[in-house]
Amino acid sequence: MKSTLKKLLPFAVVGVVSGATTVGTIQYFGQHSNNGDQSYFTAAAPNASFVGMNTGAVGDDFVKASKTTVPAVVTIKNYQSRSTSRASEQDLFDFFFGDPFGGGRGQQRPKQQAPDNMPSGMGSGVIISPDGYIISNNHVVAGANKLEVVLSNKKSYIATLVGTDPNTDISLLKIEEKGLPYLNFANSDNIEVGQWVLAVGNPLGLNSTVTAGIVSAKGRGIGILGGQGKATNPIESFIQTDAAINPGNSGGALVNVNGDLIGINSAIQSTTGYYQGYGFAVPSNLARKIVEDIKKFGIVQRGFLGVSSLDLSNDQQVAAYNQQFKTSIKAGSGVYVTGFGDNSGAEDAGLKKGDIITKIDTYDITDFADLSMSIGSKRPGDKVQVTYLRNGKENTTTVTLKDQKGGTSTRTKADLSVAEKIGADFDPLSDKFKTEYGLNSGVVAKNVSEGSEMAKIGIVDNYIIIEINGKPVNSQKDVEKILDKYQGNVQVKFVDDYGRIYTKGFKMP
Repeated sequence: MKSTLKKLLPFAVVGVVSGATTVGTIQYFGQHSNNGDQSYFTAAAPNASFVGMNTGAVGDDFVKASKTTVPAVVTIKNYQSRSTSRASEQDLFDFFFGDPFGGGRGQQRPKQQAPDNMPSGMGSGVIISPDGYIISNNHVVAGANKLEVVLSNKKSYIATLVGTDPNTDISLLKIEEKGLPYLNFANSDNIEVGQWVLAVGNPLGLNSTVTAGIVSAKGRGIGILGGQGKATNPIESFIQTDAAINPGNSGGALVNVNGDLIGINSAIQSTTGYYQGYGFAVPSNLARKIVEDIKKFGIVQRGFLGVSSLDLSNDQQVAAYNQQFKTSIKAGSGVYVTGFGDNSGAEDAGLKKGDIITKIDTYDITDFADLSMSIGSKRPGDKVQVTYLRNGKENTTTVTLKDQKGGTSTRTKADLSVAEKIGADFDPLSDKFKTEYGLNSGVVAKNVSEGSEMAKIGIVDNYIIIEINGKPVNSQKDVEKILDKYQGNVQVKFVDDYGRIYTKGFKMP
């Protein structure tokens, strides 16, 4: 991550969060589900206790937790072809760990391209089931055409990428093996600031490294996911820890002294690119919710509250909003509703611009991270009770969460549109543009999703797609018609920013 984090987050879109792609809450994980997929990954005992700072046996607890955790943490090697190796290890660590050469804006590290038989990047992962499901970060697996998993006993496997979620930086992999050591999920809502934790991973090439620290804070939003442009609806509510985390720890385990998983290590805040005492992990409830969705539905389920918002706890954000819109909103506690998205469940339920959200169900909302956490375990169609202030008076209403298209039911990959499956939208080219550049057809790629099929073949926003499967395309409808219900290899002919024409392909998901 860059050395200087964004101090002003874009006025968060809260329609933004909710769905399945986010954290689980005490309500969700405290209930037993009748669906086998929902409870597939093992949860820790609900009465698990946490060690105190003054416990005499803390050393023994660290040893037991280490023996439990180390065998379940793996190395993940990311192999990319030379032509598509956009997200090398150096690039990833620039994004997620800062510039190791001191953070100077004018300094650029030399870009070195790994040979095809060498990994472009390495990170960590956590085995979460005995039959080989592994959780890691999205940025650890991004851009890979081959993923190798190496266990702590040095045994190696080629992994299948089951699914990813850039919005929370979580990915799910699978290796074909049985009887593997694995970690149980703890309820991360129960962790306390000051609680002992261990970080386990493979930092700087040092396999199976264990470091100890405490939970320094909860619910941290550090602006890294949306700030890098990788996430369309980022959800950040990190666990902050001072356990030493360095490049290579990404995707590794943050565990309590029982050896139960409470987080997936993801980022650090640093001026050097290396450990300076501030590490961040995705809470286990959030991570578990995402991988269960991926396993059951093939995609992450997202419910949305349907509001754009202002975090009243952020003085600078409030001041900037007041200056831009000539308002006099006071900083404080809660989330101020600034508007509504299309098909907004919140607007349908009677919320208005200027309302201040103070509680979701039983959870107090003091800032945007709280709102993300409280909505995060929900899917389209779920109902939440929203408590809000209007003109100083407290009110409550029940909101039915929707997906981005206004739907209230869960979806599978089969329900996705062609654009959603391949990860891009397409705008038509004007006739004038076609004439000036000698094109008979073409559409402009927009909103290309990281890790999508279009991104994998090198297409980014504003590239021009001329043909698909040998047929000219002039609109998104053309793309949908050609690929609707299509199975097999897809051939794409496109033009980059420099006018160079490429023909590449992928298998239709």
